[in-house]
Amino acid sequence: MIPTDKTLPAPDPRQKQAIESYGPGRFRVSGVEHRGAIQIVPSATAPWLVDDAVALAPDNLALVMGQVPAVEILVVGCGARAVFVPPSVRAAFKARGIVLDVMETGAACRTWGVLLAEGRRAAAALMPL
Repeated sequence: MIPTDKTLPAPDPRQKQAIESYGPGRFRVSGVEHRGAIQIVPSATAPWLVDDAVALAPDNLALVMGQVPAVEILVVGCGARAVFVPPSVRAAFKARGIVLDVMETGAACRTWGVLLAEGRRAAAALMPL
């Protein structure tokens, strides 16, 4: 017989990296405050050591690029406004099977929440406001 108890405990938000808030120079992810740019995957958040989203490159996103199975989509939050990503940079990610979705940071944080809830193989690289 299949149990019908619907009183399962709520999932622990610390098990997934949920963006709770963001603001000038900061992000709050699963109860932890982060200053500066971050890279985020469902299981971890780490600093993204760049000064501007135009520095986007596979070689400065070690957390993202090291995921197994590989990330399929990378949401890039550029700060207050989206930036142009050169075709050569898009091609470098595409060669690794990763589609870029570039937008302003607020939209990127909301998109991350949807992708996380859907269980997608996604990551985000986010510049603070």
